[in-house]
Amino acid sequence: MIVKAAGRILGKLLVILFAGVSVNIAQAAEPEGILPELMAEYIHAVIQADRNIYSTHVVEQLQDRKIAVAAEDWKEKGALPLPAQLLQMTGQEVQGLGLGLHVRLSSLGPIYIKNGPMDEFERAGLEAVAKNPRKPYTGIITEGDRRYFKAIFADRAVSMACVICHNNHPLSVKRDYKLHDVMGGIIISFPVR
Repeated sequence: MIVKAAGRILGKLLVILFAGVSVNIAQAAEPEGILPELMAEYIHAVIQADRNIYSTHVVEQLQDRKIAVAAEDWKEKGALPLPAQLLQMTGQEVQGLGLGLHVRLSSLGPIYIKNGPMDEFERAGLEAVAKNPRKPYTGIITEGDRRYFKAIFADRAVSMACVICHNNHPLSVKRDYKLHDVMGGIIISFPVR
């Protein structure tokens, strides 16, 4: 119940940021609306704040007090979803709204193949943010007849729950993560004119 509410709240915040924003990068003159780079920064700021709060003020505190635990198979165990799972669920919720906004996690060494890079742009972006986590990797991509602005932000281990899960997971390709290490990327994309 709490998890669904948190995902819906984040989804609504993202919709508020995204709704009514007219991004027009085709004009050579002064752009109309918010620049796509700034829009991606806004969306990322909301996602990152939500993730940090959930990780430290919900998951870690409830686990420390032995009230609840976060687990990959959280539904079966009646537990909390892991912070990465909450972000993935939020991305699915937002995508279901039909705005063209997409949010997901990806990694060059994912636990599950589906969370790997989808194309060469994502692979290059994940490599870039691993080398320079302070700078997002951005660009315009075309899918069919639509153009999308895509931004990849470094995804860091924001809590010990991230570190412990990845270092101990049987499918993990890396087992020496530390707090604040770059684990992959948060990928945000939305349509532009």
